[in-house]
Amino acid sequence: MPLNIQKQAAKKFVEYWTFQRGSEKGEDQRFWNMLLRDVLGMDDVERRTQPQVPVQMKGTTKFLDLWIPETKVLIEHKSRGIKLDAPQSGHDGKTPYEQALEYNQARGYSDKARWIVTCNFDEIWVYDMDKPLAEPQKIKLGDLPKEVARLGFLVDSTVKSIREKEKEISIQAGRIVGELYKELLKRYADPGSSETLKALNRLCVRLVFLFYAEDAELFPKDAFWRFLKETPAKFLRGQLMKLFRVLDTPGGRRDPYLEPELCAFPYTNGGLFKGADESDIPPLDDEIKELLIRSSNFDWREISPTIFGALFESTLNPVTRRAGGMVYTSVENIHKVIDPLFLNDLIRRVNEILYKQTDLLTPNGVRDFEIVSGVSREQIRVLNKKDCAALLALQGEMASLTFLDPACGSGNFLTETYICLRRLENRIIAALQQGQGELDLGISVKVSIAQFHGIEINDFAVAVAKTALWIAEAQMLQETAQILHREPDYLPLKDYNGIVEGNALQMDWGTLGLSVSEIEAEKDDAQGITDSIAKGQGLDPSAASRILYFAEAVKRATAKNNFSYIIGNPPFVGGKLMDASQKEDMVAIFGKKWKNLGNMDYVSCWYKKAIDFMRGTDMRAALVSTNSIAQGQAVASLLGPLMSDGLEIDFAWRTFIWDSESVEKAHVHCVIIGFHIKGSTALHTQKTIFDNDTAISATNINGYLMDAPNIVIDNRTRPLCDVPLMDFGNMPNDGGNLLLTPEEHDAVLKSEPRLAAVIRPFVGATEFINGKKRYCFWLKDASPEFMRSSPILRKRIEAVRALRLASTAAPTREKANIPHLFFYISHPDSPYLLVPSASSENRRYIPIGFMDGRTIASNLVLI
Repeated sequence: MPLNIQKQAAKKFVEYWTFQRGSEKGEDQRFWNMLLRDVLGMDDVERRTQPQVPVQMKGTTKFLDLWIPETKVLIEHKSRGIKLDAPQSGHDGKTPYEQALEYNQARGYSDKARWIVTCNFDEIWVYDMDKPLAEPQKIKLGDLPKEVARLGFLVDSTVKSIREKEKEISIQAGRIVGELYKELLKRYADPGSSETLKALNRLCVRLVFLFYAEDAELFPKDAFWRFLKETPAKFLRGQLMKLFRVLDTPGGRRDPYLEPELCAFPYTNGGLFKGADESDIPPLDDEIKELLIRSSNFDWREISPTIFGALFESTLNPVTRRAGGMVYTSVENIHKVIDPLFLNDLIRRVNEILYKQTDLLTPNGVRDFEIVSGVSREQIRVLNKKDCAALLALQGEMASLTFLDPACGSGNFLTETYICLRRLENRIIAALQQGQGELDLGISVKVSIAQFHGIEINDFAVAVAKTALWIAEAQMLQETAQILHREPDYLPLKDYNGIVEGNALQMDWGTLGLSVSEIEAEKDDAQGITDSIAKGQGLDPSAASRILYFAEAVKRATAKNNFSYIIGNPPFVGGKLMDASQKEDMVAIFGKKWKNLGNMDYVSCWYKKAIDFMRGTDMRAALVSTNSIAQGQAVASLLGPLMSDGLEIDFAWRTFIWDSESVEKAHVHCVIIGFHIKGSTALHTQKTIFDNDTAISATNINGYLMDAPNIVIDNRTRPLCDVPLMDFGNMPNDGGNLLLTPEEHDAVLKSEPRLAAVIRPFVGATEFINGKKRYCFWLKDASPEFMRSSPILRKRIEAVRALRLASTAAPTREKANIPHLFFYISHPDSPYLLVPSASSENRRYIPIGFMDGRTIASNLVLI
């Protein structure tokens, strides 16, 4: 049934069932028959569903309310007024879900539920059995017309899990933003200027927040949609600017004569709408107005802030993204960093209090990325005062943790970490509420986005990261409100300056998260006391205490902020691909004398800066990196020296392919390295090496990510034994003028047959592995007279000369004196072994070939 027809049918369904008595016996079957048939379009409902299915349990027979075999949906239905999260006195104190879960576990394997649904006529709660302890998706009867698509799993067995659905919705939202970005850009007077792009970035971030805030009911129902619909296109630009300013103005300071349609919007705060300027918005027309209305019609509530941040940032120029080395991250890959770093331990500690069973790991040691798995709900036990106190202490500890991502991009590491901590906190809140009895525990949310800090060089990404965290905060507050059965306090947003714009390699990480005004106030205080001491006046009687206060003020004013954890995915840029500013960063971080600095990857800077920053603290870190830093010569250049300087690896993921959630998917080979500084008193778990789906316990993890001592294999200039040297092949550096394709080879010999004497086969890795042919002019022994007498050679040699003279590199310009020769020559004029410098990782062996003395090897092979 088409979605628009389903929505219309859902309205009639809601109208009918709003006024029914809602008795479990007699009316529940009619409720589901009408929903499946009239709203979702299932034909022959009575034949395709099974009510009152008997379940054999512990010597007795019980009956589950409804089973849908095709989609494997188990439904437990209660009378109107019964709370779906409350224990049922007639069912051994089990909640409706726990009752349904007990039925499900007693049934045969082929009859296990893919979905469990509980319902009381007024609400439908959906549990995804792929994620057995994830919070249920909750749909109110009155919201069914706009929520009906979420019930597709009841009649369609191809419907994916909630996580996959969330991902699909986020991708759709990313496409909407991309289209909006592209169309708005056309309306600016100077689309190519940096100021225009910054203005457009600000506008897109604000619009996306408005779309989300309306659907998440942070704003009055349909307030922004009506605003767009009722404002003529020619006035829309001015009215949008006015709206932005209203959203940044508290109610008591607003124009008392403000139009009612603008008064409806609450004060938003948080800095999101601060400094709204006319130049931010281009002229808007009917086409843009319709596009904004279509964008507003999309349901933004279900987006994943983690995924959507990356997709939102994908509206940036892809060339800019690649130049910065940015790679966007899937949720699963983020958990490869945060799970072994801290999250697994927190979940284990919560489960030690809540559950009899604490093992969250599969037999191979790898945990599913959902924040809780492997523990059944029915294993939760009744909490005593000691349990409640322990949970409160653990909640306080979680609220004290601070996180830094010093290359945060769109903030997806920080956002996903915040969501996981809040969901874990929500489990604590739910348990405290259920277990407090007569105790006054003062249950409240303590984990805050203020605990999360990031540095990002791109201004748009900074805005996206902040917006993603605000959206995540709103979603988590909504989940908490459902647990506590009270309306969440969304707005105004809390001021949040945790994400800052700048070059992380040129910033003092220790100043992040400290209030600038407080630091300045402390400095002023300290200066005032200093002046008083110097003048010998204005001191309190107890000068000693004032001097002590002065010392403390100076200490606070110059304090460094330590973080609990440093996480992230710094940019990957190879040593040969860095621009001038990135090379300057390398020198600033490592110094000019660091060994092999010119060949190190840009990500190396973050390791060195992190190690220097972490020294003398209990901080721990985990960074995603290109796998090249844990291979070959790079280990001797980076990890080897850093391990000698105190770096100790706690866990590591060996090479895996890193896929992203961006529109243009990244596909790179990565490692993850979790580490601390030796001497730290931080809790360190068992060292673990993750290799694909296998977790390997290790005694020590070295720079090659092996369970072995910290031995570093440095490069050598001579072989270990008496064998010929291995060298690079011959480098032309000729602009292609000394090389010949097979077609050029034939044409040259047809024009000047005598040049056959100076043409040789030319073989690189591609030619050798794939059997392709290429040729070169090999003029090492050719006489000047021979070369001058050939029009073809004269033209090509002159072209090589011009190319080399134009180079900015002095060695290349020097080689312009001998333009007929290759830039670098290593050819032995005798048979030799050829080894390609690169070949497929899927090969069972390294390709090696015997070559005759006439074949010239390129610099893309070793000989």
